[in-house]
Amino acid sequence: MLSRSNPRNLRTGRPRSAAADEAILEATRASLVDLGWSKLTMSDVAARAGVAKTTLYRRWAGKNELVVDAVAVLFDELEMPDLGSLSADVQAMVLQFAALLERPETRTALMAVVAESTRDEALRTRIRDSIVDRQKRLVLQGRQRAQERGELPVEADEEAASATADLIFDVIAGAVVHRTLVSAEPVDADWAGRFTALLLAGLEAAAST
Repeated sequence: MLSRSNPRNLRTGRPRSAAADEAILEATRASLVDLGWSKLTMSDVAARAGVAKTTLYRRWAGKNELVVDAVAVLFDELEMPDLGSLSADVQAMVLQFAALLERPETRTALMAVVAESTRDEALRTRIRDSIVDRQKRLVLQGRQRAQERGELPVEADEEAASATADLIFDVIAGAVVHRTLVSAEPVDADWAGRFTALLLAGLEAAAST
């Protein structure tokens, strides 16, 4: 029996096209770079992607949701390296993250949705669910590898471990975003190395208390 509370269950027709989705998200990012948030419209995205506007609205309710998904896809490209040590992994991750933020489509789209989210609670929630929470997987992967190597202790308290992972993510993401998008300073190997040393010193101190 279909649930009345979920109208999507009632939809019929052809399944979504992955190629169409990719074209739409790419067109969204291009529109943001060319037009900015305020001038971007669903019609413009549809025209650039070569699809009908109704195709967009079958997938996304409006441009807020569309832009967040266009940004989220870029962040999903990030992968936690496995270079044999926690220090090397973190440095490589920082450089990879910074390189992503340097791309015009990432920088423009991210700053646009973050600015707009200050006036839109639903958009802020979607950013957290689609971008922030999804990318916390990188911290969890890196921590697990470090624990398997014996570089970090295994926390017995799962709630405390989760809180620590959240804090690590906030520290790394906050520092790199501020450095690249706010201060407009380079994130090079030297900076990444010094940042990693500071982060790991803090983790060691926390583990010893």
